[in-house]
Amino acid sequence: MAIGYLQIQARTAHEALPLSGVQIRILDSRGNRVYELTTDESGETQTVPLETINKSFSQNPYFSGTPYTSYNVLAQRNGFNSLYISDIPIYDQETAILPLSLVPMQALQRQPIQTEIPIGKPAVATGGPREQEGPGIQMQAIPPSPIAESPQQQSNDTTPRVLRQVVIPDPITVHLGAPSANAPNVQVSFPDYVKNVASSEIYPTWPDAALRANIYAIITFALNRVFTEWYRSRGYSFDITNSTAYDQAYVNGRPIYESISRIVDEIFNEYVRRQGQNAPYFTSFCNGTTSTCRGLSQWGSVSLANQGLTPLQILRSYYPNDVEIAETNITTGVLSSYPGTPLRTGSTGLDVQTIQTYLNRIRQNYPAIPAITDPPGVFQDSTRDAVTKFQRVFSLTPDGIVGKATWHKISSLYAGITRLAELDSEGTTLGIGTVPPSSVLRQGSRSQDVITLQYLLDVISEYYPGIPAPAQDGIFGSGTRQSVIAFQQTMGLQADGIVGPRTWEALYEIYQGIQQNVPLPGPGSGSGTGSGIVEYTVKPGDSLWQIARRYGTTVNAIKSLNGLTSDLLNIGQVLKIPTSQTSPYTEYTVQSGDTLWLLAKRYGTTVDAIMSLNGLTSDALSIGQVLKIPR
Repeated sequence: MAIGYLQIQARTAHEALPLSGVQIRILDSRGNRVYELTTDESGETQTVPLETINKSFSQNPYFSGTPYTSYNVLAQRNGFNSLYISDIPIYDQETAILPLSLVPMQALQRQPIQTEIPIGKPAVATGGPREQEGPGIQMQAIPPSPIAESPQQQSNDTTPRVLRQVVIPDPITVHLGAPSANAPNVQVSFPDYVKNVASSEIYPTWPDAALRANIYAIITFALNRVFTEWYRSRGYSFDITNSTAYDQAYVNGRPIYESISRIVDEIFNEYVRRQGQNAPYFTSFCNGTTSTCRGLSQWGSVSLANQGLTPLQILRSYYPNDVEIAETNITTGVLSSYPGTPLRTGSTGLDVQTIQTYLNRIRQNYPAIPAITDPPGVFQDSTRDAVTKFQRVFSLTPDGIVGKATWHKISSLYAGITRLAELDSEGTTLGIGTVPPSSVLRQGSRSQDVITLQYLLDVISEYYPGIPAPAQDGIFGSGTRQSVIAFQQTMGLQADGIVGPRTWEALYEIYQGIQQNVPLPGPGSGSGTGSGIVEYTVKPGDSLWQIARRYGTTVNAIKSLNGLTSDLLNIGQVLKIPTSQTSPYTEYTVQSGDTLWLLAKRYGTTVDAIMSLNGLTSDALSIGQVLKIPR
């Protein structure tokens, strides 16, 4: 019996936060338990072996059976909804990396909801018809019209617009259905998108040259959709679909295979074009057996690879003879562009210092990454060790060298982590309370409540990839309306784009659930013990969620430390509160209705102590004012 491998990575907030303590069950197709695992501080399990089918069957286009063995995974963690991933293909000698993006439970939710994600066969095995539509000729780069068109005008315009340059869209927005289907969109990093599509389209056991040729076609197809604004010029709010009738397969939440991942990391910014042209060629493809087309034959690429052809020679067998491989170093949404030269031991300069700064911040969320003690801007042993560990955690080649894939991952993860920190700080400044506003908001509204709405949607979008983040400008425009509709669809509400009582209530329940259940980053946060313990006496009106927010910890951490089995509290009950803060005071942002007397009573201190610590000469408070409260 052949052997394949599976590793599971549980994270949330676009990987910005690892989830330790996730209970994993791996089941066979009959529901028998094969393994029970628990994720570590990086959100990972160990890699486990699983029995499967010999790889030769997945390399034979005439084999009519299933050339792999399927397994199922159940993931559960306190405070989060559960995931059940079914029909996961495990291939001979291949390692499957299964990313689990867990969603926090809502504040008033009593039991976790279980979501099932079926994986199933790759597209090459289904043989469905391909009706991929693209430009008849490869167009020159024409700048788009500077006058924005309305969605109605765009939907009647069948002429694709094209961008000035070929760019890597990071993230890329994928519509999970046919173009006109009422389906959600998800945003995903471009390398992860390509890895997902390749894992969803073909077998990872194919020869290297065949894999590369197919991955070049996948990359180029997506970049052609972006470059020509194929969907956006028609009024759609996405770049590409996951319908194989129109585009290429994408299964949200599927495992990625190591052989595919390694290649994508090398070539994710390379694409196919015709000599003398800038535009990505329209690289249509089909499986070449049950479905044929004028483009690349997926099974045919295997035959050509076995004959010794290179990836470019394979591509030229199906596309014009003058196609070539080009590269773009322009990536949207990345804080710093790749310098073009790998950084390694002995490198010096600002680029090295940038990577050191990013890794030291990432380490607060991923404490398994060792601290960097090298001088700023000098790439020595500790920098190499930190890079190597980072690469292992994120399934990159662990060579200790910062190439384009490692640079891109470090930069994008740093951006995500710092964005979470900024959102947390912004929430404190806004003084988000526990009672939703009573206003009804719709497109055209302008008020402080619109800013609150946009902030809540921004936070929620970090944990629900189908909800886009609106700009926080206090103006309820079309972008905010799209976010509201996506939120309402996700929550099963009437998707009218109007924020009334039910939508406000759902926004606050999800936001409070995030605050209550998402673990804080930093060493010790996974266990909830922190670096210190304070005692707190429960007052009237207290809840575990309020106390956790007050002390910068989580409900689960407080319950674990105190041996609590429910959220019920008694007035006068003394709780041990885990905290990593060593300051003798905590900071509090004044909200509507607050008084010094109420704050003193809530925090177990006196009015005089608060006034003395803050240098106050009167009892008057201002909404948004930040006070130091004695612990």
